[in-house]
Amino acid sequence: MFGKDFLFGVSISGFQFEMGDEKSIDPNTDWFAWTHDELNQLNYVVSEDCVENGVNYWSRYEEIHKLCEECGLNSIRIGIEWSRIFPGPTFDTRSDQLQSIADMKAVEHYREIMTDARKKGLRVILNLNHFTLPIWLHDPIYVNRNCDFSKNGWVNDKSVEEFSKYAEFCVKCFDDLCDMYSTMNEPNIVAQLGYLSRNSGFPPSIMSVEFYKKAIENQIKAHKSAYNKMKQLTEKPVGIIYATIWYEGDESAEEAMKFANWYFLDEAMKYSDFLGANYYTRAVVKKRKPCELNGLKITWKTVRGFGQSCKQNSRSFDGHLTTDNGWEIYPEGLEKILIACWQKYKKPIYITENGVADIKDIYRPYYIVSHLSVIEKLIENGLDIKGYLHWSITDNFEWALGYSMRFGLIHMDFADGSLTPRPSYFLYSKIIEKNTAHTFKKLLEIWG
Repeated sequence: MFGKDFLFGVSISGFQFEMGDEKSIDPNTDWFAWTHDELNQLNYVVSEDCVENGVNYWSRYEEIHKLCEECGLNSIRIGIEWSRIFPGPTFDTRSDQLQSIADMKAVEHYREIMTDARKKGLRVILNLNHFTLPIWLHDPIYVNRNCDFSKNGWVNDKSVEEFSKYAEFCVKCFDDLCDMYSTMNEPNIVAQLGYLSRNSGFPPSIMSVEFYKKAIENQIKAHKSAYNKMKQLTEKPVGIIYATIWYEGDESAEEAMKFANWYFLDEAMKYSDFLGANYYTRAVVKKRKPCELNGLKITWKTVRGFGQSCKQNSRSFDGHLTTDNGWEIYPEGLEKILIACWQKYKKPIYITENGVADIKDIYRPYYIVSHLSVIEKLIENGLDIKGYLHWSITDNFEWALGYSMRFGLIHMDFADGSLTPRPSYFLYSKIIEKNTAHTFKKLLEIWG
């Protein structure tokens, strides 16, 4: 059984969910500029889908919260957009003067969203940054096309102070309406896909080990600074959300784990009340000839046919189901990474994202039962796991892939805006009602 205070919820973000009508459009982020750039579209760096034709959580939050309530959820992780709160630069403004340049209408609207969530019985986990940056801090088109690094995001040392000022302001504005905070979501993904992976579709798509290292270091510093300032103003938990991935294969997996997980978390968890662990699949690696890249030593390479590099809607090389985006379903990896994180940090853990791209809802029921069964077993074995937040409540804008990948418990028709709960929505509701996934474990043998 899950504990009586266990959080069953969903996670959403700002950019991926908020826009959907004229009133909701926020053009002031790096991702808005990046996805609307015609050269990016022509070269298939991004899809031609427009984020402003999306879920419209900004205006439809009451309807979506109602669907959460009807599912039996008791929590929701929402994201707020830095660019909505501060559409213009904050460089020359002290912390105690920020209200004079903030968009207080946006602040009030976010307060209305949180108030409605609480009225519907949802505890609010407030995430302050989910990939996007204000265009005044990061202009990826200028960086990519013109080698103009005056607005270079997390590579810019000024980003540390500006983020911590923003975080401090958010506590002053929202502390009475939220239950806990995360400073940022998946900082490792922002750095890796932006600066080490040309084919990821992530801005600014500059291959630079130097920039990668700088972006990682500045995000660590920003988290630390934000945590310290926030804890002066609130007693509520403040943590970080990280894209955890379990590496296995040969002896090189240990080095891959250090690179991908522990380097960042070992520092960040010193300044975190909890770990928000996002998990989707594993990676299998094998040893390669060591290469030295500007001080970054790589001793492994990813083996294709496992993890995120599988054939879509098929099987991985060792027989596990794969999904619409070719990701392997591997709940064993969740168990292993959670045990490793608990042994290293001994701090409360929330699974803050876990889900599957599956438009037909073929795999999602199996995915939910198998992963929640792992979590329930770990809790029974003594791990302090306090919540599970599925990604996500509705289909949404999946970054460079647009609307092609569907992660929702609820199907969204982006042509007419209709929302239709999938069977997995009702399964998740039944697990919550019974407070256990063990009742459904027999189904795993059928799906297997």
